[in-house]
Amino acid sequence: MQINTKVNGSLSNQVSIHDRGLLYGDGVFRTMRVSAGRVLCWQLHYQKLQHDCAALGIICPESTLLAQELQSLLQQHPDGVAKIIITRGLQSERGYRPLSASLPTRIISISPPPQFPDKFGVEGVKIRVCQTRLAHQPRLAGLKHLNRLENIMAAAEWDDAQIAEGVMLDLAGNVIEGTRGNIFAVRAGQIHTPDLTHCGVAGVQRDRVIDWAAKNNVPCKIELFSLTELIAADEIFLINSVVGLWPVREFVDQNGQNETWSQFPISKQIQKWLNSADA
Repeated sequence: MQINTKVNGSLSNQVSIHDRGLLYGDGVFRTMRVSAGRVLCWQLHYQKLQHDCAALGIICPESTLLAQELQSLLQQHPDGVAKIIITRGLQSERGYRPLSASLPTRIISISPPPQFPDKFGVEGVKIRVCQTRLAHQPRLAGLKHLNRLENIMAAAEWDDAQIAEGVMLDLAGNVIEGTRGNIFAVRAGQIHTPDLTHCGVAGVQRDRVIDWAAKNNVPCKIELFSLTELIAADEIFLINSVVGLWPVREFVDQNGQNETWSQFPISKQIQKWLNSADA
């Protein structure tokens, strides 16, 4: 069997049962699209990795080391999805308290590209609201840490192949994100995206959309808003680094009622820019 994973620089698909990433979810990760042997938006992803490691007090490996290990895998797997996991490392004794001298574990893998219909990016997707809520934890808010049980439980709520994604709310009923990406609403030419002060993941593509708005003089507000306000938007779109941008054409609420959209002018502008500006 061909191994497309490196653990601490060596080809392997195994990690110690004493690793804190396995024991406690004590680590962070980044998921990136790769094309023709190149990681898209590598510098932005590495900056996020550095930030998230620092927030947890984990030593982040150097950019050059990770880039070299990625490239060695990309020679055999030039297209797909790259994932970097950094854990706090091995646990030498029982207990939650981390040791200050622990060396991080780095895991890098390449997976085949996802198989989604092209029409998702063109015609839009159908989404629903999730019953699983995101708890407030400001110290972890914005981070892409390894504890993703809320998202797993939310994604398990439906098995309808026609529904591409679910919208997650926080405990107060505010819209926060999708189960695997960030969410935006457009109202009267103004872009809105949820405030992630209390929970949620601040993705690279979210930052890029905010940057696009600033460069193009499009008002962009980062704020809390309700599900009712989301549904009242002129456009809704979802975004992450693996699938790109998906406009929303249909939304199913808690009562099974549907709202639909057929025009996505702002979403299409951003989608075109994102596809042309990948670097």
